[in-house]
Amino acid sequence: MNPKLKEKTMESLSAVLPISAIVLIISLILVPMELGSVSLFTVGAVMLIIGMGFFQLGAEIAMTPIGEGIGVQISKTRMVILVILIGFIMGAIITISEPDLAVLAEQVPSVPNLVLILTVAVGVGIFLAVAILRIRYQIDLSKLLIVLYFLLIFASFFVPDDFLAVAFDSGGVTTGPMTVPFIMALGVGLASIRSDKNSASDSFGLVALSSVGPILAVLILGCFFKPTEAVYSSSSLVNVSTTQDVAKVFIFGIPKYAEEVFFSLLPIVAVFVLFQLITRRYQKRQIKRIVVGLVYTYVGLVLFLCGVNLGFAPIGSFLGEELASLKHNWLLIPIGMLIGYFIVKAEPAIQVLNHQVENVTDGAISVKAMNRAMSLGVAISVGLAMLRVLVGIPIEWIIIPGYVIALVMSRFVSKIFVGIAFDSGGVASGPMTSTFLLPLSIGTCTALGGNLMTDAFGVVALVALTPLIAIQIMGIVYQIKTGKSGAKITAIPENSDKIIDLEEDI
Repeated sequence: MNPKLKEKTMESLSAVLPISAIVLIISLILVPMELGSVSLFTVGAVMLIIGMGFFQLGAEIAMTPIGEGIGVQISKTRMVILVILIGFIMGAIITISEPDLAVLAEQVPSVPNLVLILTVAVGVGIFLAVAILRIRYQIDLSKLLIVLYFLLIFASFFVPDDFLAVAFDSGGVTTGPMTVPFIMALGVGLASIRSDKNSASDSFGLVALSSVGPILAVLILGCFFKPTEAVYSSSSLVNVSTTQDVAKVFIFGIPKYAEEVFFSLLPIVAVFVLFQLITRRYQKRQIKRIVVGLVYTYVGLVLFLCGVNLGFAPIGSFLGEELASLKHNWLLIPIGMLIGYFIVKAEPAIQVLNHQVENVTDGAISVKAMNRAMSLGVAISVGLAMLRVLVGIPIEWIIIPGYVIALVMSRFVSKIFVGIAFDSGGVASGPMTSTFLLPLSIGTCTALGGNLMTDAFGVVALVALTPLIAIQIMGIVYQIKTGKSGAKITAIPENSDKIIDLEEDI
């Protein structure tokens, strides 16, 4: 096996194993499952591990150099109109190919799928162009985010309550495994030709701004569409009695996801081919390496999506229904928090973000520190999501104060932590959230007889919110440990001799 692939697969194993163990323990103690269902879940977990390994390696050797190359080229372009046009087209095309968006669109019956997808794509396209201009003209990210999020909060008062959770969920699902590696690398490329003190911090923030666009676009859409109660078609557990039956489920399921990922990757391949024909940036050896990386990415995403949809999603819905039916259904809150703590590490784009943060900061912010902060943030968000379903707390009661806190903190934290924090929010809400946590929330809501649109939806939005606060708290810890409490750090020094280990404090 390729040593690098082996390394990535072992990272995936350490990420997926804890959440798999938690689900199996729950099945032994609280919610008994048939052996056939356990077999499907186990095979899904294995596919998840292998798929994540392939995807991470593919993103590293293909998506990153493509994104960085385009970013560098855009930075050299003097025509602002052309820069805006390129940003808009790339943002819209990549968003349309995002698998998570199609999953969300299926759950909003009152809005045609194509209308919702195109609305979100336009939102991402516009705000990716805005994000590129921000780096180009060195606009302060914190100030821009404050203006935009207060605009979102203002717009939310004019949208039906049934549409609010869907709008904020849309901001999370658009920044999934297809968009995140490309957009993050684009930011690094845009900032790489600069040598000023803010270049490192300005390389982050593209994902954050790209997450704002779809929320605003869907809020506007909500003024024209009034959603009715969602008719959710849950992922029911398949009855299997033999190992052959289990194998058939995945064998027959792979072609569907192979086709889905093929059309998802096609726009990125087209962008790469067009970019290479125009600029001739990459040499033959680099092109071969990128092609191999795209193959790795393709194989990884097919295995990952097949495993998570056929093995994890049905279990999530089943657990939600069964746990909600228990006499002590309040146990959903601590169980949800435990699942949230470990499940975020299984998000494929999370590790891409964490490694990029470690590289850009020269190791000052380690992968372990990022994982710890993200896990704590998502644990709290899933706990809040379960509380919402049980009690019926309106999403705006949590979302609005949460964003206000995050935005206020952004004025007191180093610029680089602001960019990383708001990027991490979009990255945390990936396919594991939409195919396991959302079914868990919907299963719980169904068992309790709640309103899916107001009570179940919103878990993606909460998962995208809490890392904003958690990562900025990590930034405050960093400032205290470096003796700069209360002061802003404009950039983390490259090749720093003193690497700050934050795991003990988080």
